[in-house]
Amino acid sequence: MSSQDRTSSRRARILKISAVTSAGALFLSGCSSEAQTGWLPSDRDTTNHTGRIIDLWVNSWIAALAVGILTWALILWCMVAYRRRKNETGYPRQLSYNLPLEIFYTAVPLFMVLVLFYFTNQDIKAINATSDDPDRVIIDVRAKQWSWDFNYVNEDKYYQGTQVNLDGTEVSADEFPTLVLPVDQTIELQLNTRDVQHSFWVPAFLQKMDIYPGRTNIITLETGKTGTFDGKCAELCGEYHSEMLFNVEVVTEDEYNDYVETLPSGQVDGEYDRQYTSESSEVRK
Repeated sequence: MSSQDRTSSRRARILKISAVTSAGALFLSGCSSEAQTGWLPSDRDTTNHTGRIIDLWVNSWIAALAVGILTWALILWCMVAYRRRKNETGYPRQLSYNLPLEIFYTAVPLFMVLVLFYFTNQDIKAINATSDDPDRVIIDVRAKQWSWDFNYVNEDKYYQGTQVNLDGTEVSADEFPTLVLPVDQTIELQLNTRDVQHSFWVPAFLQKMDIYPGRTNIITLETGKTGTFDGKCAELCGEYHSEMLFNVEVVTEDEYNDYVETLPSGQVDGEYDRQYTSESSEVRK
């Protein structure tokens, strides 16, 4: 056997081992939790929307991977089938156009875009749908530089957040403003801002919505499990945007009622004066 034959044989064995290893890794990854969530920071039962969002995310990646594999296969096939042979010189015969091929390359991508648009639009409409449930929990979320106020509308109670960490001092997450929600309840979050544009984002809920001055946006969801989740502003809103953090605690109904009872009566609304120094911060209505 020549050295060239031995090299080709060794290269073929390496390619086979690599293919088997890749296939095994892909198969095993299907059993992992990341494969079930698409590497998203949530579980399917966190809210009534997370499962739908995870399915859209994972299926979109599957569709993109299938298109990518088909495209790569066609590219490789063209490279091999139409390569220049040893005894050929010059360029191969050139074609100015191929009408059936051009129609195919136009129709297939258009069909794919329409299919993806249909499923995405269906999910967006379901996620953004509001509820007329008379027993829903209504919370007026008021964003402000650089904290959050929460009005519990049905109970006529409020929580007023204060600015923390504006001087760079490390603080515990327990000091962040906290939004408390009851589990297994329909929640309506009415999003408003008291100054500039902000954005309400709870990564575990897989939902983010911008908040505009003079406009109320609404997120309606059903909580699915108890726990503490991180929240943050996702829209650059000023110097201390990165410190505009909050917690979301989903608790049992009894714990929620007990918590609301400890809050002061009334609602936080309107403009406010902002005062802060390098050592402390204070917010007042």
